[in-house]
Amino acid sequence: MPMEIIILGAGTVGTSIAETLCHCDVSVTLVDRDPAQLSRAGETLDVQALEGDACSAATLFKAGVLGADLCMAVTGRDEVNLVAASVARAMGAGRTVARIFDPNFREYSTFDYQRHFAVDRLLSLEYLTAIELAKALNAPGLQAVENFARGGVQVQEVAVDDDSKIVGQSLRELSLPSQVRAGLIDREGRPPFIPGADDRIETGDHVILVGAEKAIEEARELMERRRFVTRQQVAIAGGGEVGYHLARSLSRTRFDVRILEANPKRAEFLAEKLPDVLVLHADSTRRADLLESRVPEIDTFIAAMGHDEDNIVCGVEAKELGAERTLCVVRRPDYANVLQKLGIDKAVSPREVMAREVTGMVVTSPVLARSTLVDGEAEVCELEVLPGAAVEDRTLKELAFEKALVAALSSEGFVKVPGPDDKLTAGCTAIVLTQREATEPVIDQFRVR
Repeated sequence: MPMEIIILGAGTVGTSIAETLCHCDVSVTLVDRDPAQLSRAGETLDVQALEGDACSAATLFKAGVLGADLCMAVTGRDEVNLVAASVARAMGAGRTVARIFDPNFREYSTFDYQRHFAVDRLLSLEYLTAIELAKALNAPGLQAVENFARGGVQVQEVAVDDDSKIVGQSLRELSLPSQVRAGLIDREGRPPFIPGADDRIETGDHVILVGAEKAIEEARELMERRRFVTRQQVAIAGGGEVGYHLARSLSRTRFDVRILEANPKRAEFLAEKLPDVLVLHADSTRRADLLESRVPEIDTFIAAMGHDEDNIVCGVEAKELGAERTLCVVRRPDYANVLQKLGIDKAVSPREVMAREVTGMVVTSPVLARSTLVDGEAEVCELEVLPGAAVEDRTLKELAFEKALVAALSSEGFVKVPGPDDKLTAGCTAIVLTQREATEPVIDQFRVR
């Protein structure tokens, strides 16, 4: 029997998700209060269309929320999405997702909106796009990869310097903080592997660390003795939410980041929120402003403004001025074929990023989040322990996953690095690192048969 999925909001994001799901053998109901948008979607998509208010219990009942496996609230308003997803969950939806734009809703240290509204996941397309851009940099050394467990678990990649004092030591001998785990090693000449306690660190290793941010910071000091000696220069055109999330991520690592923002009020906001980033009041579509912002000296130029045409134009301009590499956010799929001819090194499509996320939710129901590492040779997954799953109430010692590591457990807002005697109880989530061939067998053990 196909999954029953409700999408609240028939705008650009909602119809894009519906289009993706139509290829996944699921039943989709699209809800919107605008009959014109529903009509346009219905002309090209095999979905059931329902006119109504996303926050209305009556509308949700008509949409079949009582038997829905997944309800995604992706209207253009964050507040509507939070309330609609919360109501859908209370009415019986198996899992709910709310799309949010304002980064304040993801600041769990201030207030946990996700827990308060009982929403399973807050989905930020802008944050996902920023993470995809960060991965596309492929910079040597430390690079933030992803956050899991509502920000309580961080996954980072650290390069081991040749003069690091841990070279030659086994993981057993390392004095790593208790809240961090060396989960994966990427070593030249062999595929990435999950290390054992007796595996030794070698010069040039890239180690994937998993744990709390402060603990990772301490572990990083051990491995990178010459931290930040060679810093890459990155310029981001556009200080919108994509640019903001990207700058925030990169500024904590081995990058000198500057943002070019044309709106003076937005530039002031960015300067206040990002103290480690150089914020310039500049129009990236003007050659004179690019020159004044010293773009010719930049290692990587990233165009992340709101319009594809602006991103392409300033990306080409930056390349001609001397930027070594250019990355662009491009939303329209028909632009993809011309970018390489124009000299753009890499294009990131928010539409494709969203499609991967949504497909992951549908195909693998225990998966709350999933990300590839090391050019797809490994993965990190956030997996929910469901009642009746094969892993429920079993210790990590009993499970002994092959080519995989449970690096962290999250339960009722508390996150810890587990030991062999810790159990996977229903309702908790596990952050699992896997080698590529082991991912699906591990996820399969989290499914309910």
